[in-house]
Amino acid sequence: MTDCFTNGLLDVEQAMDKMLSALTPATTESQNIHLEQACGRILSEPVRSEFSVPPFDNSAMDGYALRAADLKQSNTLRLIGKSFAGEPFDGALDAGQTVRIMTGAVIPDGADAVMMQENCQAEGDNITFNSVVKAGDNIRRSGEDIRSGDIVLPRGHKISPVDIGLLASLGIAEVTVYRPLRVALFSSGDELVLPGTPLKQGQIYDSNRAALRAMLEKMDIEVIDLGLIPDDKKHLEEAMQRGAHSADAMISSGGVSVGEADYTKEVLEQLGQVSFWKLAIKPGKPFAFGKVDDCAFFGLPGNPVSALVTFHQLVTPALALLGGQMPQQSLLLSAISSDKLKKRPGRMDLQRGICWQDENGALMVKSSGKQGSGLLTSISKANCFIRLPRESGDIQAGESVQIQLFDGLLSSKS
Repeated sequence: MTDCFTNGLLDVEQAMDKMLSALTPATTESQNIHLEQACGRILSEPVRSEFSVPPFDNSAMDGYALRAADLKQSNTLRLIGKSFAGEPFDGALDAGQTVRIMTGAVIPDGADAVMMQENCQAEGDNITFNSVVKAGDNIRRSGEDIRSGDIVLPRGHKISPVDIGLLASLGIAEVTVYRPLRVALFSSGDELVLPGTPLKQGQIYDSNRAALRAMLEKMDIEVIDLGLIPDDKKHLEEAMQRGAHSADAMISSGGVSVGEADYTKEVLEQLGQVSFWKLAIKPGKPFAFGKVDDCAFFGLPGNPVSALVTFHQLVTPALALLGGQMPQQSLLLSAISSDKLKKRPGRMDLQRGICWQDENGALMVKSSGKQGSGLLTSISKANCFIRLPRESGDIQAGESVQIQLFDGLLSSKS
């Protein structure tokens, strides 16, 4: 048993349960917006179809509509018309008759099958069928995809580009969505300066806020940027009060460790409440969660990799819940480690990795390189997390591990 198991570090799973059970959707406010602006928004009402899709029986291919039973009498039928998409045949089939039909066109009354044109031979109005069909062959039935009155997208669904097409196909021009979540964001630390500013001795650029803001905006969240806050209780208190009054949630990076100038936990306890502030996760042990009034507070570590990993793994599910989105489980895959991975028991380790398929189709993974919590290149070179359990030790080459592929927040390739 290592010290890490006895020093009060909370399991990541327990931390997620604590956070999600303490949170409820931050708003019930809804907006009606045009479909063109709806991508990425969260539905506040379910969407029902007002008609069936397809709305009528139609042909799945170019060919000839017929009555399947007629081919038992003769393989040659008389052509009596055509049915095109948007221009249906006006009439009905009798015995021994067929209609030329195009993909998507309405199945004529009396027809119960379609023969593909490659199996037919036309000589004037006489069509010879060189194969047989059964009733129902090559017909797309009305309501086969969606029935009138069906819920096509539930409340809490995040609208994707494909959903936009689906809604457009149903003739829906507007949808009802929740208002965007509002999140206040600031960085804490006397050593931080803005990019573009000359660095003085001991200073570093504030990369966390830039990356976190980009990720929040990609989530269609309204960001209230509170800027850089010095390591000062009064300034930190003012920032937290501004954030609590203006936002649904507040995110800080830095100041949650145990250093002499790390005041976040102290100020959070003064203004609100702290649920926890140390987790059994690597990178990212100093992670704080609490509330200031009704505003959820997430205190991220100052090290860049730790900040991004904890935001991605812990904060994004919480923000999804606050925004009214239905919960989603991360997809975990099994892969074979191509090299040895160093790991000490005590904390769940989210190492950054590169996965690929070998020549036999097996999913392989390797480390993206040095895994220091200040090395952003370990993420920028990676395409997945290698999730090593809290109790795990070193992983040998050839062992199976769990990986989580990067999503669109961490990779432009997703």
